[in-house]
Amino acid sequence: MKEIQEFAKQFHKEMNWEISNESFEEARASLLNNYMLLTTEVAEVAEELRKAFNMTRTLVHEGMEEGNAFEMSKDFVKEDIGKELADCLAYMLKLYNYFGLDLEETFYSKMDEVKNRRNKDVAPVKK
Repeated sequence: MKEIQEFAKQFHKEMNWEISNESFEEARASLLNNYMLLTTEVAEVAEELRKAFNMTRTLVHEGMEEGNAFEMSKDFVKEDIGKELADCLAYMLKLYNYFGLDLEETFYSKMDEVKNRRNKDVAPVKK
């Protein structure tokens, strides 16, 4: 994770895509812009999921078994959803780097926190 975070830091610098820190107003505008771009990419992930769900529904309607239809649909969107997730990660890494956060440290710390929560969301047991 440290390598990808450092790569993103250098990439954003080379592309002149760093979040501005010149003044409060510039930083604010740059952070809001980055946040809007991130949420746009998240919406594009949702669009790829919608395509997969709609394709599955169509294939099932045409007589294909649901599991096979969903696998085919996932394969159909796999490349594009990967690109959209990569875009999301790039914007998230920009925020990590701006705030001087260590991606690996914060990730594992948060997962430990989630693991030890008292009020966990528990998935129903399949029978």
